[in-house]
Amino acid sequence: MTLDEFRQSLTAAEPSGGLTHALTGLWWDGKGDWKRAHESAQKDEGTEGSWVHAYLHRTEGDRDNAAYWYSRAGKPVCREALDAEWLSIVQELLR
Repeated sequence: MTLDEFRQSLTAAEPSGGLTHALTGLWWDGKGDWKRAHESAQKDEGTEGSWVHAYLHRTEGDRDNAAYWYSRAGKPVCREALDAEWLSIVQELLR
């Protein structure tokens, strides 16, 4: 799936069945559903899920929890705009 296809899929009612849990979390976040995004990210206990989990806690303003999840993902705490981080993560996970 390309980035454009991922963005276009946000018009659907449900995410594509071929997405990882981490990408599904970002998909739900793109739809504005933090709760479902968080539930999806939690299903992936690896680095990708941890990275999305960190981003999601950052979006809710929970910096300490976000820092913990960035550490689990092996990523530095992000300081860029939230929409830029969302895009960066999606691009990386679609590779």
